[in-house]
Amino acid sequence: MRKIYDPMEYQPNMQQIDSDIFDHVIAARTAYQPEQYTAKQVQAALRKDVLSFEDFAALLSPAAQPFLEQMARRAKEEREKHFGNNVLLFTPLYISNYCENQCVYCGFNCKNPITRCKLNAAEIEAEMENIAKTGMREVLLLTGESRSVSGPEYIAEAVRIAKKYFSTIGLEVYPMNADEYAMLREAGADFVTVFQETYDLQRYGEMHVAGAKRCFPYRVNAQERALMGGMRGVGFGALLGLDDFRKDMFAAGVHAALLQKKYPQGEMALSFPRLRPYKNHEETNPNDVHETQLLQMMLACRIFLPFASFTISTRERADFRDHVLPLAATKISAGVNVGIGGHNEEHQQKGDAQFEISDPRSLEEIHNAILAQGMQPVYTDYINTNIL
Repeated sequence: MRKIYDPMEYQPNMQQIDSDIFDHVIAARTAYQPEQYTAKQVQAALRKDVLSFEDFAALLSPAAQPFLEQMARRAKEEREKHFGNNVLLFTPLYISNYCENQCVYCGFNCKNPITRCKLNAAEIEAEMENIAKTGMREVLLLTGESRSVSGPEYIAEAVRIAKKYFSTIGLEVYPMNADEYAMLREAGADFVTVFQETYDLQRYGEMHVAGAKRCFPYRVNAQERALMGGMRGVGFGALLGLDDFRKDMFAAGVHAALLQKKYPQGEMALSFPRLRPYKNHEETNPNDVHETQLLQMMLACRIFLPFASFTISTRERADFRDHVLPLAATKISAGVNVGIGGHNEEHQQKGDAQFEISDPRSLEEIHNAILAQGMQPVYTDYINTNIL
């Protein structure tokens, strides 16, 4: 009989690090009561050049909803100050959808009857070659969370292949130990993104029934281990709608801010995924986050973390994605296929997708949409311009 681990219990071979950031983040989320903030506190926060955690909390609260126009103006100023009119483009590439976790909201759930697939080296290279032909120079490699099928060496091999075609490589895979992140960095990876899903321990335990992902602190500390392993930058995010989205967004922002202070050389990035339908489960969660609320989360985070990169994914409608680019987002995915092996010439995927996308536009269409707003599409990371 399989053991069901306590969400606070580390499983074998999981690295435990000496850090107090976990305690600070969880304590901040627990103490945050969004309904207690007032319009006066929101206005005071908007007058400040540098925001405290309390100011950030106010901008995320329901009291800030009548001030979205003022928040948008301030967020736009911060975005222009630190990023100009540039919009970085990237494409996600799913190389495996095998998973050993039982997450009740996810299409890759190991109990979900979907078509599973793992691309071999030749198939990965063919996918990457086709993506590179479009002009894309940044790729995000994704897998399901299965160490037994998609181990660190398999991911490292994919990274080494990617270095032939892309100047920047991001990873969105299962959490690893610092030495494994160091190995992936040596192979050529630049960034690691780990979505916490929710920072509430009880809800986390309810949503993650079985598998290595059930260990709550190991996941919370993943970004710090990645920075310890030498990664250039790390990404954060909560699955908005899984629990109280304001409290989870507050925790993610505090998490990023604390790591930025401790590791000033690291680049911080935020994503804002909302629950989406997936195969065999077409309904979303009753804690749905509406677009106006999502916009508020992004504006508040932009004002609080002006230097951070923000990604807006194809989970969102094309019009919404276009709208937030000049206000808060700095990075947008394009030419997306979330199935396994969907970038071949016939666009026939070999494995099922994790979720349904809302913006099916081609790279050319998104490129033109960016230009139409007077903004500049950027394909090559300025730090790695000499690689290709």
